[in-house]
Amino acid sequence: MADNLTDAAELLVLDWLNPGLAAPTRPTGPLKLRLMTANGGESAAGTEVTNAGGSTYAAQNVTLAAAASGATSNTALIAFANMPACTVVGVEIWDSAGSPVRLWHGALAASKIVNLGDTFEIPTGDLDLTMG
Repeated sequence: MADNLTDAAELLVLDWLNPGLAAPTRPTGPLKLRLMTANGGESAAGTEVTNAGGSTYAAQNVTLAAAASGATSNTALIAFANMPACTVVGVEIWDSAGSPVRLWHGALAASKIVNLGDTFEIPTGDLDLTMG
């Protein structure tokens, strides 16, 4: 997801870089990866996968490596078990605050059709986040 920070995340970064302002509140961990059936943009969330037919989809924790050269990626496999039948077109990363804050958004390189009961996986190192 190249340069796909949400408006909220961009403001956090800009406030952090400005020494004249109070330090912004860091996102509450763990970060959660959500799957989307319709992508959002910088200011509006997409449509998250919804359970149907006995599926148990739920947002999954994501751990990211330390940034290097303006980029980072996931440090472990991310697996969404027992998916509903749907087409996944993108992902979003949210924090775990009481009122969660959406931080990143992005389309998949290719949409993925999943059937009821399938597991959708993002292998280690395949969720790429870049700035610049």
